[in-house]
Amino acid sequence: MPLYAALTYTRDVDWTQPEYAEEMKDYNEFGEAAAAVIKGGKALYPTATATTVRVTGKGGDVITSDGPYAETKEALTGFYLLECADLDEAVTLAARIPAAWDGAVEVRPVIDFGS
Repeated sequence: MPLYAALTYTRDVDWTQPEYAEEMKDYNEFGEAAAAVIKGGKALYPTATATTVRVTGKGGDVITSDGPYAETKEALTGFYLLECADLDEAVTLAARIPAAWDGAVEVRPVIDFGS
């Protein structure tokens, strides 16, 4: 069965902090309910912890900068790898991810480059 990445875009906060415990319960409930199709995934720390990497051409100088590539109201805050029969099933499941309720979930098919 194909894999789909469900990328979660939400407020750019540190979900490990106690003030988000109630919201995290919703994510835990989703994880338990969809455990059969979730093949991986994690939450990400806030964009302030990000390092952006650029290279000046193939084999060129490596340039790093603190923070995200772009500033937005919603940030990429996590992802799930979902094993679903097709895109329709992946979209149906993504609609149950709490990020979809007050943010967005982007669903993309994963390319299998083989083993």
